[in-house]
Amino acid sequence: MSSLESQETSGQTRDININIRAQRNQRDLIDQAARILGKTRSDFMLETACREAEDVLLDQRVFVLDAAAFAAFQALLDAPPADNPRLRALLATKAPWET
Repeated sequence: MSSLESQETSGQTRDININIRAQRNQRDLIDQAARILGKTRSDFMLETACREAEDVLLDQRVFVLDAAAFAAFQALLDAPPADNPRLRALLATKAPWET
């Protein structure tokens, strides 16, 4: 469970304001997406911003491995992929817009 999910389910009240200025077309776009998901503008913006913030932070993480673990990891990356007939069939199929 991400920290965002734990915040959503913990029942904590929101007590801090985040104010931003936007253009009308940006607000309308956000409102349209929020409506499609059945969310309020605030819920949609907060969830989306937190998810993106987590992704940015996770991209900055450094994973430290000892020599043996790194060698095993590298061997997995270098190994040929397992045969996947369904993937092969999918890649051989033309996209609908190519037919």
